[in-house]
Amino acid sequence: MLTINNLTVRLGGRTILDRASASLPPKSRTGLIGRNGAGKSTLMKAMIGELEADDGGIEMPRKTRLGYIAQEAPSGSATPFETVLAADTERADLLERSEIETDPDRLADIHERLIAIDAYTAPARAARILIGLGFDEDMQGRPLDSFSGGWKMRVALAALLFSNPDLLLLDEPSNHLDLEATMWLESFLRSYPGQLVVISHERDLLNNVVDHILHLEGGKVTLYAGGYDAFERQRAERAAQLAAAKAAQDAQRAKLQDYIARNSARASTAKQAQSRAKQLARMQPIAAIADDPSLVFDFPSPGDELKPPLITLDLASVGYTPGAPVLRRLNLRIDPDDRIALLGRNGNGKTTLARLLAAQLKPEEGGMAVAGKMRVGYFTQYQVEELDGADTPLGHMTRVMAGKTPGAVRAQLGRFGFSGNRATTEVGKLSGGERARLALALITREAPHLLILDEPTNHLDVDAREALVQALNGFEGAVLIVSHDRHMLELSADRLVLVDDGTARDFDGSMDDYVAFILGKSPSGDDAKAAPAKPKDAKAARQEAAKAREAQAALRKTAKDHEARAAKLAQQVSAIDRAMFDPASADPALAKLTMGDLAQRRGKLASELERVEAAWMEALEAIEEAA
Repeated sequence: MLTINNLTVRLGGRTILDRASASLPPKSRTGLIGRNGAGKSTLMKAMIGELEADDGGIEMPRKTRLGYIAQEAPSGSATPFETVLAADTERADLLERSEIETDPDRLADIHERLIAIDAYTAPARAARILIGLGFDEDMQGRPLDSFSGGWKMRVALAALLFSNPDLLLLDEPSNHLDLEATMWLESFLRSYPGQLVVISHERDLLNNVVDHILHLEGGKVTLYAGGYDAFERQRAERAAQLAAAKAAQDAQRAKLQDYIARNSARASTAKQAQSRAKQLARMQPIAAIADDPSLVFDFPSPGDELKPPLITLDLASVGYTPGAPVLRRLNLRIDPDDRIALLGRNGNGKTTLARLLAAQLKPEEGGMAVAGKMRVGYFTQYQVEELDGADTPLGHMTRVMAGKTPGAVRAQLGRFGFSGNRATTEVGKLSGGERARLALALITREAPHLLILDEPTNHLDVDAREALVQALNGFEGAVLIVSHDRHMLELSADRLVLVDDGTARDFDGSMDDYVAFILGKSPSGDDAKAAPAKPKDAKAARQEAAKAREAQAALRKTAKDHEARAAKLAQQVSAIDRAMFDPASADPALAKLTMGDLAQRRGKLASELERVEAAWMEALEAIEEAA
């Protein structure tokens, strides 16, 4: 068991963790979540002893072997395969001792221990992990210094997984992975034999791998049983309870304040008023749940509709060096209602295809036809990194919207949560998620017909990703996404295009089919990969998907209307209850009614509330069935 006991950590005079306490069960797989900047990485560093607590501490069984990725990526002339094998220090030590040991008994003990730790199957295990993370046989034998920083971090992750620690600590493990490697990691972690604590914003990983959620908010931690969906349901229930408790406390506070105001000046009641004042001072305020501006995404839809197709590629080839195309024989059509997910491992050419469609690259061979007056919004991580830290969101937007009115500039910023003072905050003081939102605001300022997003979720937490999905589903233009977040792709895309073997083709199947294909569970995986979807079938599928989106939108509106009506009825029932049991604090119009009238009115409202809630539940079930 891992126990967090009244842990307090302060950094730079700011309290990050404030008497946080929780007990994680033995062998549990826990997802550590919280908004960006909440202190998740700080808590994990405290677990490994990298940060010293100002108060409290973390307890775990003695001799627990911890596994955590260092921030510095491995480097040098060693190969990924050699680096991963060396991560099992006990195996390396035993093999070295077996070469020099002469005592027969000690040598027998060494070989017995080597068998116990599966030392002789280690090379096969190391290769299997590296393959899962995207290293083919050739890459496993190249020196580390020949790889980029992202691939080196994959080697570090492979070495950590191979070392098989008792307590595995992972901080955003999918940050440097593509979708395919993320799916493999998810499968690997599901069967991990030790205890796991993972910081992640991947909803699928948090649902499919973990059995507990540790939520960090306001310096405190709360442990929930189950995956992310279970946590979200429990959090919604707690939020509703909190709102009800705050409403009750506000009513009680108002009543006390009124009593004090009316009775403080009278000698006969001054003592009672002082008592009420003390009671009011002791009352701990219940904080309201604040709206979070970091959850605001609102893509402006194009007002001028273009006829299909937007883009047509005809046997096109594209690359960066003349005569050495990255992608060949591209036959692709994009229509105004398309929602496309680009699939394929890193290095296969997804970004190259995205840049071609965004007109940042030109085809070397073949044809590319583009609709006249088509506008494209293209998002990449480089745009986030290139923002001027000394400038403000308002300054950035004013420059790119030169000639537009200040109101139009402010309106575009407001669509992405940069209202008021947030618009004049230095970019260098914004979080990674806020900078990503600013980049999205900048690239959509002209209401594009085609939105191309290359890994838009890297700096976004779970709630922000959900808000982004909802915004994309409300956008009326075409969307093309490259992402390792499967949940986002499943909810935002209805057409899959696989980039592999030097070309791109429609993948004739669902995301579940693709997951099975990648993990080797599909007996017809090769056929699925090789056979492009028939254009007629793909078009029909897109039309059906568009109709399904419209139907779901109608169902969601119905559910939202029922929810709003139920909330209003519940407030009316609560107001009558207050009039029946506390007339002094009730609505004056209700306080005048007799108990009989109030009871009759309450009965009608309660029946109506029950009917509306039942309709609301039916609408939610219909949404689930249609999903």
